[in-house]
Amino acid sequence: MEHTEVTVVIPAGPPSRWPELVRAVASARSQTHRPTEVVVVVDHDTAYFRRVRRDLAGATVLENGYAPGLAGSRDTGAFHVRTELIAFLGGDVVADPDWLARLTRAFADPVVVGAGGGLRPHWRDGRPRWLADELMWTVAPRTGPAGMVVRRSLFREVGGFGRREAELPARMRALSGGRWRHVPDAVLRHDVPGGSASFRAFLRRCFRGGRAAIRPMPATVARNVGAAVRGRSVDHALRAGGALAAMAAAGAGAMVRR
Repeated sequence: MEHTEVTVVIPAGPPSRWPELVRAVASARSQTHRPTEVVVVVDHDTAYFRRVRRDLAGATVLENGYAPGLAGSRDTGAFHVRTELIAFLGGDVVADPDWLARLTRAFADPVVVGAGGGLRPHWRDGRPRWLADELMWTVAPRTGPAGMVVRRSLFREVGGFGRREAELPARMRALSGGRWRHVPDAVLRHDVPGGSASFRAFLRRCFRGGRAAIRPMPATVARNVGAAVRGRSVDHALRAGGALAAMAAAGAGAMVRR
């Protein structure tokens, strides 16, 4: 499966994210498994479309032909694709050089309908000492559509992302009876500015996560308290405190929604 042709689709995001888009496109072009084409989709902004088309030589630049938003942009790019596989890359992430090679290898198994990788934060101002490993999703969300590869034929059969973007893997599995593969060493790196890693922003995301965010908290607290008692690091005590605060915020969010 090493030489299977794949196209990378990247939503451009707003003009304010231009530097991130340039880095994302550069990382797509620098893959050890070279994509057949890199498609950038601009979301209903004619002036920005002209700029991207002018300044990103070598990329195919399209305007979103569907509803505004990431799903419409991704569908626009994906329905343009002619290769066997479609890779989706976020406009605010950078792919490791072997990201595409590791994901496409999963498709050597004909039962695999899609594959997603891992996401690691790149800290502009250093990792917060109170942030536990299990709560990394609050600053660097799971890759989701921003880092997946899918089979083009099946993607089209289910109608693309449409309005049910988060359900795409489940819809593809249900239609085909196939499997979705997680490839954690196919890594994307997400730039985390200082404001996104603030304690206030952290609690806000836990509040929105509600009940689902609470589940790993007790184990996280216990693990970090145990490490702190054994004298491993003061940071573990801080992370236990951060997890307790997150549990309280998530519980409050669940109660408000109820």
